Amino acid sequence: MLAIRVDYLEWPMSYAHRDAYSRRLHAAHDAALSDSLLGDADLGDAVPGDARPRDGRRRTEPTTAVPDRPATPTSTTGTAAATAASGGAPGAHGSAASDGGRAGSGGAPSDGSRSGSGGAASDGTRGLISASWRRSIQAGVDPEDGPAPLALDLSRLGDLRESHPLRPVLPLLTETLARTADESQHVVVITDREGRVLWRDGNPGVMRRADTIGLTDGHGWSEERMGTNGIGTALRVRRPVNVYSAEHLLRLLHIWSCSAAPILDPDSGELLGCVDVSGTALSLHPATAALVGAAARLAESELALRMYERDERLLRRYEALRGRPAVLLSATGRVIAGDPGGALGYRVQLPNGGERLLLRDGRVATMEPFCGGYLVRATTAATTTATTTPAPPPLRLGFLGEGVPTATVSDRRLPLSLRHAEILALLALHPRGLSAEQLSFHLYGDAGNPVTIRAEIHRLRAQLRGTIGAKPYRLTSSVEADFLELRHLLAANNPAALARTYNGPLLPRSESPEIRRERDELEVQVRACLLLHGSPDDLWTYAQTANGRDDLQILERLAESLPFTDHRAAAARARLYTC
Repeated sequence: MLAIRVDYLEWPMSYAHRDAYSRRLHAAHDAALSDSLLGDADLGDAVPGDARPRDGRRRTEPTTAVPDRPATPTSTTGTAAATAASGGAPGAHGSAASDGGRAGSGGAPSDGSRSGSGGAASDGTRGLISASWRRSIQAGVDPEDGPAPLALDLSRLGDLRESHPLRPVLPLLTETLARTADESQHVVVITDREGRVLWRDGNPGVMRRADTIGLTDGHGWSEERMGTNGIGTALRVRRPVNVYSAEHLLRLLHIWSCSAAPILDPDSGELLGCVDVSGTALSLHPATAALVGAAARLAESELALRMYERDERLLRRYEALRGRPAVLLSATGRVIAGDPGGALGYRVQLPNGGERLLLRDGRVATMEPFCGGYLVRATTAATTTATTTPAPPPLRLGFLGEGVPTATVSDRRLPLSLRHAEILALLALHPRGLSAEQLSFHLYGDAGNPVTIRAEIHRLRAQLRGTIGAKPYRLTSSVEADFLELRHLLAANNPAALARTYNGPLLPRSESPEIRRERDELEVQVRACLLLHGSPDDLWTYAQTANGRDDLQILERLAESLPFTDHRAAAARARLYTC
């Protein structure tokens, strides 16, 4: 196992300290690549269990981290999971919800936990970097590779910029970051979801240096192209990331430090792109690192606000129709109005072609364009078969928050394993059913085995008798799930009930791609709704959840809106101080 010695350095550092620290980082980089990265040594083989989408925040620990000044020089010793950059560099810790905790007085672990003075860096950040190195090497990236390649036809760049979903929030991002970047000798970069640079601004001298490494318009910075770097790694793990100096895989980038945060679509939860601040200083200033994560979240809130405004305009036109004869859908298939019972769920899968679609309850419906959305009208009744078999008991699922997931059948409450909870969540999200092959893919990806799924379903059906059908696997009883209830409350714009219902993320330990998408989409929608329409009581309720506990914007809103003497305002200020 490779051991790396890390010293916390005073800020600002002398040239002697800077040179010595740089040599240690480079030595750690070389040793990790040559001795351990491709071998069997424990370098944090997997992306940490908390690597995840939407904001990628650790679900069981505080998520917001704003680094303080580094501590005075104190020697620490860590394993290969403790990188010199993440634990020992000023400003090399995570920003809000990023790859680190805070480097407070005495240097706290970078995974969000706390240590005393001189505490060693924990496995959190180092695990992220070493896992990124491993992915990069396996993708064929050579540490001696040159500048980023041109990934776009520059003649098409103007059209791509105008049509990109981040175009409406470009002024917000540039106003938030560009002036600071110019004054602090940095460059601001905004990319698309593939890591291709669309916009760039900042200090002219730094931009000229950025030209030499391809950090300029049209060039690609995905992890597969450029190895470990702020942009590519943030897009890969779908959470804010700081990459300091020799944490970059490419030697060409060792004089650079960067902080990047992905921006997600509040409608679909899909990646839209990334915002990055990079510079050639030894490290990023803590305020700069924190500002990048805040800017990305601000952009997502602005996109959510625009989405709600579009919905409201569409709803006003719909309400002008006499009798409201159909279900109103957004352009992406979200149910906006006309389905008070929630029979269609939160979203309808739009057909690839034609005007007909099959609803989740078995009805065939026609779909017609309407003012930028769609109107859906059912044309046939659902086909039913008369039977004397009694209806199966209702199934209630409690999958939100950090507790053990549970299922309740006929007033019998059963704790569930994570795998069984994931299967039930997927079946609830796909009411028409899934085959064993589909379930296996949703749970394990290409490495899944349908035989394993069939065995799990067999055990689950023995626990929940009469609630799971076969061919395809589906839930045969009526389902009440806390995460499905959130969709109805969001559609009804009921922030008070939303805050009471949302007690944490959906199955936070799940790594299923399908559940991660649903979890991230819910988190974005709930947070945006509460920020836009929630009362201080609602925001305080959200602030007690895993994701809200250290949410800077939520805490700032509470500190501003509550009376100064209110204990909740005092708690919010205390959390802001420790973030």
